[in-house]
Amino acid sequence: MTPDGGIRAQGVRRSFGPVHAVADVDLVAAPGRVTALIGPNGSGKTTLLLMLAGLLTPDAGVIRIAGADPVAQNYVARSRTGWMPDVFGTWDSLTAREVLTTVAAAYRIDAAGGRARASELLELVHLSELADQPAHVLSRGQKQRLGLARALVHDPDVLLLDEPASGLDPRSRVDLRVLVRRLAAEGKTILVSSHVLTELDEMADDAVFISRGRTVATRSVADGDRPREWRLTGLDPEALAAWLAENGTPHRKEADGPGMLVELTGDAAAAALLRSAIEAGIDVSSIAPAGGVLEQAYLALEEERR
Repeated sequence: MTPDGGIRAQGVRRSFGPVHAVADVDLVAAPGRVTALIGPNGSGKTTLLLMLAGLLTPDAGVIRIAGADPVAQNYVARSRTGWMPDVFGTWDSLTAREVLTTVAAAYRIDAAGGRARASELLELVHLSELADQPAHVLSRGQKQRLGLARALVHDPDVLLLDEPASGLDPRSRVDLRVLVRRLAAEGKTILVSSHVLTELDEMADDAVFISRGRTVATRSVADGDRPREWRLTGLDPEALAAWLAENGTPHRKEADGPGMLVELTGDAAAAALLRSAIEAGIDVSSIAPAGGVLEQAYLALEEERR
């Protein structure tokens, strides 16, 4: 492990009595990229994020946050980390603006700088109109946006986001995706945990899959060399199925729809299959991936473990 930027974890473990919440996790998240942390409920994602944020001490293993050890150099590591938990916790009597200026003061930002930063971030997350309202009147989605602003107060190098889209309306989800991509383009390291895998497809560059407290796979979202299922539909489903069989293309009927599912490797293979179908006189009405890259990778891993 090198002391450069980004997030690096090796052999990380954490138990709570007899429960091994994190049993053995290796993870690398690079600067300028968004890394998705994916796993089922109870897989250890939040416990891992708490250790990366310096809020829990690992029982074993090594963690580096932008080159700093969150155990031995807790203040340094936390000063470089923005942490957004899945549930917004704050002083409900404070206004949204006061929440941000209080956090700014905790990071030793002077009063004038804190006020300016608060106004900037409230505008960024579209909460300027509610800036002077107490936090307890905010909706779940508005609190999520305030939580993101709070994580950004000190302009951290690393962002840890736990279910950031929870409670957001569709417009806010789009805004979140755009903002996260912009922050990555500025060179920040972003690790995001979410159960909404279709959104992670559009947000993430890389993915780390964990299960039962262990790293089980890593991959690039843009990796087109892995096979995935595509949905193929035609005006005559029986003719389409017969052609696929004659063509020697493995396929299966979609359980809850009229389509045929075929496993293809990349867009070029899909284009070649479509061209062959048209040349054979098969009226194809649509061809598209049956699910997102991360969703299919996750389901494949789950199937392998059964």
